[in-house]
Formats: sequence, structure tokens, C-alpha cells
Amino acid sequence: MADALDIRKLTKVFGDRKALDKVTFALPEGAFLSIFGPNGAGKTTLLRTLSTLARPTSGTIRVMGADAKEEPDKVREHIGLISHNSMLYPDLTAMENLMFVARLYGLANPEERVRELLHAVELDHRRFDMVRTFSRGMTQRLSIARALINDPDVVFLDEPYAGLDPHAVEIFDTLLASLREGRTFVMVSHDLQKGFEACTHALVLARGRVVAFAPKEELDFEEFKQLYRETVGMGVA
Repeated sequence: MADALDIRKLTKVFGDRKALDKVTFALPEGAFLSIFGPNGAGKTTLLRTLSTLARPTSGTIRVMGADAKEEPDKVREHIGLISHNSMLYPDLTAMENLMFVARLYGLANPEERVRELLHAVELDHRRFDMVRTFSRGMTQRLSIARALINDPDVVFLDEPYAGLDPHAVEIFDTLLASLREGRTFVMVSHDLQKGFEACTHALVLARGRVVAFAPKEELDFEEFKQLYRETVGMGVA
């Protein structure tokens, strides 16, 4: 099986602080990677760097075979990002937001794709309403539609459950399940149990370094919690 992500010695420096320190791992196509770690571990910086929103100081990132430094536009064709920031325009309608992104990607039938996604996230009845009138859960669902507009091979998720009520979490889980086939996911999570349940691979980051990385099949949840405590909870990095 080919690798969706191939990360080698990825380093990101801010001033005299290393936010990422020679991060290295490979993730096969169709996998679901959950990234765990304490606050300040570098999780969001890693996700932003992998999704081309931040440039690495050194190291290499390959996404679906494309080099992020040499072919950033090609990498962006393969990826979608669901972030803390919805990246939506509050004074545009749901339809207008998605049409804008669809045209940026040059989709052949943008309106058809937009309607399909609005239906998938259960927002077709609100397509003409401005985003600023949406609840947190509705905004998150629309941001999912935005991230999927180009039918990406790799989807990055930065704490996607933050601020969602139980009903919104249920809808989000159902959406994720329907999208799993044929796609690769990378999710940052503070919730050990939920992140572990979703993943096929788990990565623990501490002080910008990978302190553990393994397929889930190699350890059960109790073993993983112990591993997390040993590498992060006790400050060993």
C-alpha cells in the first residue's frame, strides 16, 4: 500500500524555540491517524505545516507523492482542512461560501457539488442563510463541507469536536464514517478515548518530538494510556 503521507525530519522553529523537532513518520493511504499530546506539544503547528498553511524550517513533507516544498499547489489539490477557524465568511450565505471555494478550485459543476455537500451535512434547508446566524455545530458542519469541496484524498482535522453539543457530535461522527472509505485522515485530539477509538494509527507528540507512533492493532487502549502517561504525563520526551 502506498503512503499518503511521508514526513522526514520535519522541523519548525519560531525564534529560538523548536515547535517541531525532526518529526518523522509515514502513513499509508486510507489510514486514520490521531495525534495526541499536551498543550504546547506542537500538534497544531504540525497540522498547519502538513496542510501548507505554514512553511517548515527544514525537512520534507510528501502528500500523495507530491513534495510540499516543490509542488505546494499539487499538495493542496489533495487535501482538505477542518480547523478551529471555520474559514467561512460570516456575512455570506452557506451557498455563497461553498460556491466561492468551488470556483477557486475550478470545479466543472460547482453548483451541483455545493448542493450535494449541503445535503450531506444536513444544511440544504439553510443554504440561503448567512453563516453568522448559524450555531457552532452548524458552522462546523459547513466547514466540513468546505473542506470536502475538492473531494480531497487527505483530510486534516484540528480538534473537530471542540464546542460541539452531543447532537452535533453524533452528526459529525456519522459524516466521518461515511467519508472514511478511500480517504486518509489526520486528527489532532485532546480526548484520548475518542481519538483512540477513531484511529488506525496513534502518534504522541511532546515538546515538538514524536515520542510514540504505532498502528492501533499493536496496543489496546489501556496500554496506550500507560504509554501516554510514561511519555507525556511524566514529562519524559
